[in-house]
This record gives sequence, C-alpha cells and structure tokens, in this order.
Amino acid sequence: MKAATKRKPARRSASLISRAMAQLPKAARPAPVRLAVAHAPKPVPAKDRRLNFGSKWDYAPAPEDFKYIPVAPRHELFIGGKFVAPRSGKYFDSINPATEEKLTEIALADDVDVDNAVQSARAAYDGVWSKLSASERGKFLYRIARIIQEKARELAVLETMDGGKPIKESRDFDLPMVAAHFFYYAGWADKLKYAFPGKTPRPLGVAGQIIPWNFPLLMAAWKIAPALACGNTVVLKPAETTSLTALRLAEIFAEAGLPDGVVNIITGAGATGSALVNHPDVDKIAFTGSTEVGKHIAKACAGSKKKLTLELGGKAANIIFEDAPLDQAIEGIINAIYFNQGHVCCAGSRLFVQEGIYAKVIKKLRDRLATLRVGNPLDKNTDIGAINSRAQLDKIRELVQSGVDEGADLHQSSCALPAKGYWFPPSFLTGVTASHRVAQEEIFGPVLSVMTFRTPEEAFERANNTPYGLSAGVWTDKGSKIFKLVNKLRAGVVWANTYNKFDPTSPFGGYKESGFGREGGMQGLAAYCQID
Repeated sequence: MKAATKRKPARRSASLISRAMAQLPKAARPAPVRLAVAHAPKPVPAKDRRLNFGSKWDYAPAPEDFKYIPVAPRHELFIGGKFVAPRSGKYFDSINPATEEKLTEIALADDVDVDNAVQSARAAYDGVWSKLSASERGKFLYRIARIIQEKARELAVLETMDGGKPIKESRDFDLPMVAAHFFYYAGWADKLKYAFPGKTPRPLGVAGQIIPWNFPLLMAAWKIAPALACGNTVVLKPAETTSLTALRLAEIFAEAGLPDGVVNIITGAGATGSALVNHPDVDKIAFTGSTEVGKHIAKACAGSKKKLTLELGGKAANIIFEDAPLDQAIEGIINAIYFNQGHVCCAGSRLFVQEGIYAKVIKKLRDRLATLRVGNPLDKNTDIGAINSRAQLDKIRELVQSGVDEGADLHQSSCALPAKGYWFPPSFLTGVTASHRVAQEEIFGPVLSVMTFRTPEEAFERANNTPYGLSAGVWTDKGSKIFKLVNKLRAGVVWANTYNKFDPTSPFGGYKESGFGREGGMQGLAAYCQID
C-alpha cells in the first residue's frame, strides 16, 4: 500500500480572488478592512472598585397613603380620662421632619397641669385601680393590646409622619412590639406571686414616666404596660417632638374603657418633665433619654422616697472576628447602626474589625452602603428616613466634622437627599482612634466609627473603654470565643452573630453611664413593685 501523502493547504482560491479584484475598475473595488487590535483595559485597584448597577435596581415609588388618617389641628392634655386644655393656653407646633411641615399643635403643660395629672393618678390609684382584682387589670391590658393591633396601620403611619422613621420599620417592628408588650404584661397581672416566689409584691402608687423621641409608642408600651400590670397608675410625658402617637394611645385607653385617671398624658418640654420628677406625690420615676438629663434626674430623686430606673445613652461596640461569616456580619453591622437612622440608644456605633479582614470588611461595607435608599419615610422601599429634628441634625453634623478635623476619613453614600426636611446620608469613619470624640460621644445618627484590633483581649479592652455600658455585639464562628468575650464585656445586652433583636420577655438595661434598672421581661416587673 502507498503511504498516505500529507496534503498541503491550498492557496488557489485566495489567488483567484486577488486576480478577480485586480480586473475590477478602481471605483468598483471594495474598501480595505482594517482590524483594530483591542488592548486590555488597565485593571482598577481593589480599593477603588465600586458596584455600579446603574438604574437597573431602582424601585418605583410605593408611598403609604396617609390622607385617610385624620389629624386634629390641636391636641390637648389627657388628664382624668378627658382631653383638657392647658391652664396657660400655650401650644407648640409638631413638625414632620421629612417635609418641615406643621402636623398639629400640642398643648404645653405647666406645673399646675402636672399637679392636676398627678392628683388624678393618685385618686384613680386610691379609689379604683389598687382595689381592682389582678385578673381584671389584666383584661384591660389585653383589650388595649387588641385595639392596638386593629389600629396598627394608622398608628404606624402617624409614627412615621411624626418622627421621620421609615414606614417599614414602624409597621414591621414598632407596632408589633407595642402590642406584644401589652399582651405579655397582661399575662403577668395575676401571676406576680410567681415572679417573686416567697415574696409579697405590692404596687408603688403613682409612676411618673418620661420617654424619648426615637421610639415614642414602643417606649410608652415598655413603661405603661408593666406599671399597670403591677397595679400602679401613670403620668406619662412624651418627648416634645413626638407627642402625637402618645395622645392617639390615650384615645385607645379611653376606647378600652380604662378607668379615668389610671393613665394621664402631659405634653411639653424639659420644664414639664422637671415638674413631674420633682412632684412630691410621685412614687416612681422611669426615664429613658440622654445621660446628661438622667444625671439631673438622679440628683433630684436622691434622698427622696421615689424609686428610680434610668435607661440612658450608649456607645455600643460591634466586634467582628476573622472567622465570622462576613456577609451575615455586614448585614448585622448595617442593621446595628442604620436602623431608625441611628436614633437608637443601643446602636452599634463603634465597629471593631480584626486586622486580617479589615480591607475586605471596608469594601463590603462601602458597597452595601451604596444600596441603601434614603428618602420619603412613607415610601415602603425607603431604608433611611429623616433625622428627627433640626437640632439633632446639627449635632450629628458637628460631631462628624469633629471626627474629620481630628484626622478620620469620612465615607458617605452618594445618594441624593431631598431638598426639604432634615437629612443625613449613611456614613462611616475610618482612621478613628479611641481619643476621637466620635469614638467617645453618642452621635445618635447614621454614623459608624471603624477601628481595628488584633487579639480577643485587645477587643474587649477597647470595647470596654467607654463611659457607657448599654449593649454590644460579637461576630465569630466560634461559640467558645463568644462565651469568653460576653463574660468580659461590660454591657447590659450582648448580641452574638445578630444585632437589635428584642422581645418583651427579655430584660433590657445598662451599666455605668447607661443607667440602672431593667425594663422588659420578668425583671421589668420589679421596678414597679414594693417587694416584701
């Protein structure tokens, strides 16, 4: 057999085409085609890379309707089961922080109004509430909880309009928790002897309660529900910037048939709260707010018969280790500091990152920050709402500028802010040291201070290096590391691999300048009982 010959590539067809082209007139010949050689683009350094989704992930507006909810042009004081005008005839405006528009006028209570409210609470305690059986008191709390559930949508919208928080937070967190607290303490009303075995719990009498503007309805529920369950009557003073939903809660008390004077609501500024704290016929003061005001209240109550609980400011440490699930931790960091625009006393405002993952965490944090939606709080897609007031916005700006002046680097979302209203973009600061004001003072806004550590020992030493002690968070894959660190963190609440998880059955409170006493859970009953 002949060996197969290797065929050479034929070039005949190419030469025929060339001859044919040569025979054509010049005008009929096709233009030569030149192929451009593509050069590979210069790689972008990892530290400069950004996620860019363009407009593909934009959300269509989804505003919650509010026009069906009536808001009276003027709101009075709630004393003795009735809405009454203030003695002075003075009122102040309640402003929507997202639009700077006036919502309504709120009555300004003076010393005489406070005295009337306390006398009404004392008469209700002596004449009705203390003589009512525990099971009957529980029925009222159950009734209040059910009405809150029925009106949850209306209350959520008012909470958002009055305070600036996103509607999805008011709707999905605040209102369910408000109802849950009334349900929970309704169950305790006739079981107090089981909360304190071998003891005889007795009500204190009249409780004066002062609540902040960051969670108006929830703070009211935290304080009113256990007080009523233990047999006390209440005089409540909400924050002057967020009084609207507290007065709507008064309407619910009346609808539930709560005896007149059991809960009284007085509105006003610092002078109104001071009059309540200093009233001689108040048996208990419960305050949630700033550490500075808390110190004044503690001084006023010292040496008196008044029982006192204080839930004050915080500067929580959120600690992330190299073995932590990073994507889960980033979501936890976002929730810890940007929930409710950072208007949270237990916000994780100091982030401690182990050095080995610092660059990766900063990149992920920066990318996640770019996806947060800032805008109309009534839009169901909004992540970051409006700052509660002009005064608070000025404070946030001043503290952030101090951080930049002291050498920190500011990273902010590039989102567009609405033209009207009080807004601050979600931000974080790197290059922060323990001596910086932003690492020591409570900003109470959507601003995170990022620092690093090397060892677990350094982590808890740096986390505890603060006058506050309200909360903390730990992120790691090792259970043993969690237990070791939790036992060394001087904080009232420590979350592990999560953050901002609350339940009415769980006590909440702090150490050091974050206050004393506990609210929530069985421990929250002790603050409203005389235990013999």
